[in-house]
Amino acid sequence: MDTIASLFSFITTPVSWVIVQFHKIYGAIFGDDTGWAWGLSIVSLVVLIRICLIPLFVKQIKSTRNMQVLQPKMKAIQERYKNDKQRQSEEMMKLYKETGTNPLSSCLPILAQSPFFFALYHVLSSIASGKTIGVIDQPLLDSARQAHIFGAPLAAKFMDSEEKVQALGASLTDVRVVTAIMIVMMSASQFFTQRQLMTKNVDLTVKTPYMQQQKMLMYIFPIIFAVMGINFPVGVLVYWLTTNVWTMGQQMYVINQNPTPGSKAQEQYLGRLLKSVTTHGQVRGRTRRNTVKRVVAKGPDRNDIERKFITGLAKLGLAAQEDGTVAKSDAAIAEAEGAPAPKRQQPKRQTKAQRHTAAAQPAGAKEADAAEPEAKTSLEKRDASQDAAQDDKPKTAGKPASGSSRQAKSGQRKGPQRPKHPSKK
Repeated sequence: MDTIASLFSFITTPVSWVIVQFHKIYGAIFGDDTGWAWGLSIVSLVVLIRICLIPLFVKQIKSTRNMQVLQPKMKAIQERYKNDKQRQSEEMMKLYKETGTNPLSSCLPILAQSPFFFALYHVLSSIASGKTIGVIDQPLLDSARQAHIFGAPLAAKFMDSEEKVQALGASLTDVRVVTAIMIVMMSASQFFTQRQLMTKNVDLTVKTPYMQQQKMLMYIFPIIFAVMGINFPVGVLVYWLTTNVWTMGQQMYVINQNPTPGSKAQEQYLGRLLKSVTTHGQVRGRTRRNTVKRVVAKGPDRNDIERKFITGLAKLGLAAQEDGTVAKSDAAIAEAEGAPAPKRQQPKRQTKAQRHTAAAQPAGAKEADAAEPEAKTSLEKRDASQDAAQDDKPKTAGKPASGSSRQAKSGQRKGPQRPKHPSKK
């Protein structure tokens, strides 16, 4: 570890300078030689670094989400070109380029703060050895060696010998108890941070090997930190515990305000948003309006959670707009007032005999049957008038009806018949 820390010795001067500046502020409040002054200086160093790394953290979130979305496509490429590794790599790089995804972006915050971590480790190791480093001169060195956090010196380690701990003015029991508690807290915060990401902010509809990999890291990382923590000075444990707590809080804020689509966190977030719209009748806040705007822009590509949110708005008589606001919907209002849209009348079910008769009739006959109810009344009236006229005329006995009044026999056409050909008699 000392060899690795020496590789970042070029940044030890800036790190030591920042710690000394914060020590001047806290030393005036708590005293120059107290553990509060030096401990809060390290905490403030962490906060300053993490604030500077917020843009990288945003890139990490976007990269992680893009990787989750691309997992099915990546799996398809691997299966398609499983016998051609070179083509597989080319297609992967092409996919990353088209979607603007950088797999290394998820590691940027850790990589960016690694130099500061090892530089602080180098500074604290020099303090434990009684050597000046950076801007920490001999008076500041003596002050730092006297500083204790709950009885443990800043430069003491869990694996230090009793003679080394006594040289720093402390007991081995106090050092091991304090360092053990801090190591457990550091590992627990790392586990909770990863678990929070896996259980709340992962699209549960996509089952990929990436999710299994993240689930394994949820258990591996705390173990790694616990094993490495026994070789960290107390000041470095303060640094790493603070950065873990910061990461956990930062991730909790992102999950609550900008969850991954399709995740449990999105379901909870849209539920809170629907409750707020129910109470106030509008979307309050720019962040929430942007969320509604994204849901509207998806259109038919919405997931089940987003469709449930849109349905909830409709039940309130509201409709989401393209600008992220909500407005009264005429259809939703009519339904809310108890006047639903008229249902389509289903045709009356016909009997089997009627269906066979309708199928056997030609198109002209069906049209005639459809017009039959309208023509029936007029025919009845005409027949009645004809009967009345015939009653007034003298009847001729024994004279058969002629012309069009003669009824055609079955199988014959109506009207005058042509004479049959002699050969057909």
